[in-house]
Parts: sequence; structure tokens; C-alpha cells
Amino acid sequence: MRGLLPLTMAACLLGTPLITACQPGSDGKQTREQLVQAESDRLNAWFAARYEEELAQSPMTQTFQGIKDNQDKLDDISQMAADEEAVLKEGWLTEMRRDFDIDRLDPQTRLSYRLFEYDVENSLRNHKFGQHDYVFEHMSGPHSSLPSFMINFHKVETADDAKAYIARLTAFERYLGQAESRARKQAEAGVLLPKFVYGKIRKASRNVISGQPFDQSDKDSPLWDDLQTKINKLDIAQDEKDTLLAGGKAALLGSVQPAYLSLIAMFDEHAGVANQEDGAWKLPDGGDYYAARLKNYTTTDMTAEEIHEIGLAEVARIQDEMRAIMKQVEFTGTLKEFFNYLRTDKQFVYPDNDEGRQSYITEATAIIDDMKGRLDSLFNVKPKADMIVKRVEPFREDTAFGAFYNSPALDGSRPGTYYINLKNMADQPKYLMQALAYHEGIPGHHMQLAIAQELQGLPKFRTLGGHTAYIEGWALYAEAVPAELGLYTDPYSDFGRLSMEIFRAARLVVDTGIHSKKWTREEAVQYYLDNIPNPEGDVRAEIDRYIVWPGQATAYKIGMLKIGDLKQKAQSELGEKFDIAAFHDVVLANGSVPLAVLEDLVDEWIKETKSKEI
Repeated sequence: MRGLLPLTMAACLLGTPLITACQPGSDGKQTREQLVQAESDRLNAWFAARYEEELAQSPMTQTFQGIKDNQDKLDDISQMAADEEAVLKEGWLTEMRRDFDIDRLDPQTRLSYRLFEYDVENSLRNHKFGQHDYVFEHMSGPHSSLPSFMINFHKVETADDAKAYIARLTAFERYLGQAESRARKQAEAGVLLPKFVYGKIRKASRNVISGQPFDQSDKDSPLWDDLQTKINKLDIAQDEKDTLLAGGKAALLGSVQPAYLSLIAMFDEHAGVANQEDGAWKLPDGGDYYAARLKNYTTTDMTAEEIHEIGLAEVARIQDEMRAIMKQVEFTGTLKEFFNYLRTDKQFVYPDNDEGRQSYITEATAIIDDMKGRLDSLFNVKPKADMIVKRVEPFREDTAFGAFYNSPALDGSRPGTYYINLKNMADQPKYLMQALAYHEGIPGHHMQLAIAQELQGLPKFRTLGGHTAYIEGWALYAEAVPAELGLYTDPYSDFGRLSMEIFRAARLVVDTGIHSKKWTREEAVQYYLDNIPNPEGDVRAEIDRYIVWPGQATAYKIGMLKIGDLKQKAQSELGEKFDIAAFHDVVLANGSVPLAVLEDLVDEWIKETKSKEI
């Protein structure tokens, strides 16, 4: 941070927007407010240029945002591209610190400066350990995320859109080949997935190239089905459709199939030398890597041991609340026996058939629609974008999350989407439905992410960026918000809310257990089965997720605890002046921020509110 210069001298050094104030013939006077506004405008223009520069490097992000430029291209995901991006961002940070004075910015732009600095430093820290992050894993690797991207985000409204889709299919071999090259270099450096993961990613890859036109079965492969559906809906001549379909089939056979066959061969090769060790501790500099992952996801400096102990304490606290509900429903037995009752009694699950799956979607939609109509007492600002509930596509059910959310398109062409994985209905019990819908939908992810996208006057890196502890912490906090409206009227649904919370608290224990304390996969599974009510299938899927995604699962509870602590602090200090809707506005009004920054924002709001008359 530079020291303050005399205002007239500073004005002459700030750049083009202020030059006229220093020219001969001018009175040379500008108010402090004008100087601050000019410097803030200049930095915001710089942020906008940097965002566009970064966006130009990602055709896939452009598509995700509803932009059709470069929709015939896929991203460059080579190691060289990642290294170039790191150099570019380091240069941006140096440029911002050199050319802009944080002390001459308005409060909101000063916050943008601080957030940009934090995000770039974090990105550079992550890049240092980039070779440790698994390129392919069963939760979100490019082998499954790429076809999912094509199916869900590449719209085909014209013949040119279809041609662009086919061009992207042709680019599969290059894109997945870059990922394969990085994975091979990882393996050479001793970074291999646990052996059990290879079977999962091999199966997911085989699913993409199963069916027509890759074999003679009576069903179409996912991409071929998607392309045919989209092209056949076009209002163009049949011969033009036929030409496009022929081109798509050629791309599938000539690029997509070879790319996946090569990946499958590599997975088999690496599975032959991989072992059963699960934690990050097994990797080169594994301890430092895991510490960096915890810092990245929690936005704190907490150690693995501190997080582990918080988890143990929270699990014990929530179990006491669960026992109170056991008494309410007059269940006789231990808490573990109650968990088993919830896992096995058929009254708690929909039928495992198409009718049961549709019933789940219908009821989840009704829960969210009901909450939409109750927001006025809790929020002043509400999202304009709509949201829907959708089943995870069958081709990726085996490896997808149990539930997740995708943001709406910026242009309004796509609503926010709450995806629910309904492969096995036993893994989605009814008593979890309310809390899960509130988490993924409203007032959870949709509320926070859609509002962030719609914020006016902020740089896009803030409205579209994210910090896991803030985003997931808000969604977990949001599960309890409807309780203030008395919406958990069924004690089993309220138990479901506690089940979701203890699930996240136990994550603190098992994630640090696996990656710092060298717990085995089975030890982690058993801890969950002993301490939380989730079904075993769900438990095993979650443990497998933590293994390949070190640290991420700790962000939820750490973020929730911080937001809850800040709420309690505000209530305590403000008393009758406390307004829950105003508190929520403070939390949501600045987009995603690290937890320390959120605390500063709430503290400032408390101070300002105290100074006002009742």
C-alpha cells in the first residue's frame, strides 16, 4: 500500500481520466470525492478488461454464460495453458498494486481490490500444487464433465449451432488428450488415484461410448441421442438435417471414440500400479498440499487438527438434539438403532421406480415453490432468475453427486437447476427432502448465486466468482432458515435438518481423518455409519468423494459456523435493532467473500446500525 500523496499531485499521477484537472488553464481543483470516484472508475474499468481477457480464453465459460462466440471451440486445458494463466495472473497482481492506490478508492472498489488480491494469491498458491490435484476422478473429471457440458449447455437453435456442436465433438480428442497427457505426467511423479477409483472412471467413460453409433445395440449413446434430438427440432430442410447428422456421426466415431478408448487404456494401465492408500498424505509434500487445500476451501488458516476437533464437538452437540427428537417420536432404543430404523423402514423412501422418482421431483418442486412465497419476512433482496428441479441424467448417475446446483444463464435463457441423483431411491429418503431442497434451491444456493449474478455495479469476478466456505456455508446455514418460519412441522423432517447438519459436521472429522490422520476408507465409512443416519450407499459415495477431493468437504460446516456466529454476534450487540432481513442483505450483497472479509462487513454493519436512532 502506498502512502498518501498531496491531492493535486496525486490527481496528476492517476492517469488519463484526471489529466484535464492538471492542464494549464484549469483551476487545478478537484474535490476528494471526485478524485476517489475517478480512481475507482479507473480500477473498475481495469477489472472489466481483465475479466474479458480471461473470458476470451475459455469458450466453454462463454457457452455456460449464454454467449455464442467461439461455441465451436473447447478450452485449452494443457499444462502449458495452466502455467501461462498463472504467469498472466501474477502480472495482473503486480500491475494492480503498482498502478492503483487502495487508499484512493471508494469502499466498494476498495473491497474489490482486496478480493482480487486475495483471489489471485490463492490461485497462485493452488497452481504451485496443481500437479497434486487429480486430473481424472469420478466426481467431476473431464471424461464425464465434457459430455455433460455438451448435453446441458450447448444449445442448438440454428444450423450454425449444430455445426458448432459437431466441431466441438471433433475437438474431443484434442481436449481429452491434453487431460490424458497431464494425468500421465502426474503418474510419473507418483500421483496416482487410489485403486478403487479407476473402475469408476473406466465405467463412466465406457458409458459415453456405449450405444449407437459406437456399437450395434438398440439404444443410442448419450451424445448421439442429444445431437439427434437437437438437430431434429430445427426448422430446416430434411436433407440439411441429414448432412448435419452424418457429420456428427463422423465426429463421434473419428474423435470421441478414439479419445475415450485411449483414456480407458490409460486407466487400466494406472490401475495396475495403483495401491489402496487413500489420503493426500501419500502424495509428494502431501502435508503441505493438504494444508493448502484446507486454506483454499475454508478461507481460513485453521489446521487439520483444529478442524478435526471442531467436527468431533459439533457431532456430539447435534447428537444430543437428535436424542430429543427420538423422545418426541417415542422411539425406544439407542441413537444408532434409530439411525438404522430410518435407513431401513420403507415409509421413509419413495418406490424405486419411475413413478417414485417423479413423485420425488414433484414434492421437491412443491417445497421450493412454497418457500418462494415466504421470503418477504427474511429477505429484502430476492433473485429474479427462476429455478427448476431436474433428475441427474442416467449416464452419469453412477458417479455424480447426490444433489447439486447449476447457476442460471446470465441472459435469462436457462433457469437455475437443482439436480437430484435418483439412481437408488433408498439414498434419497423423504425426511431429508426439505433440508436438501432448501440447501440446493431456496433459500440456499439459488438464492445466493442468482442474487450474486444480478448484483449491479460490481466487477464480474465478484458477481460470478466464488469461495467454497462462503457459498456452501450459506447453503448449510440456509437449511435452518425455514425453521424460523416453523416449516419443519414434521419431527422427522426436523430430524432430517439435523441429519444434514451432522453430515457436514462429521465431514470435518472424516476428511481430516483420511488426509491427515491416515484413516482408511473403511475406517471413515464406519465412523459415518456409527455417528450419522445416512444410508450406507450414500455414506460410501461421500467417502469416495472426499478421498479424491481433499479438503473441499470441510468448507460447509466451517462456513456455516462463521455465518451463525456472526448472526449471534449481531443479535447480541444490536438487540431490538437487529433485523434478520437486513443481516441477510449484508451477507448476500457483496457476492462471495472469504470468511474474514465477511466478518469485517458484518462488523461494519453492526457499527453503522448502532449509530442510528431506533
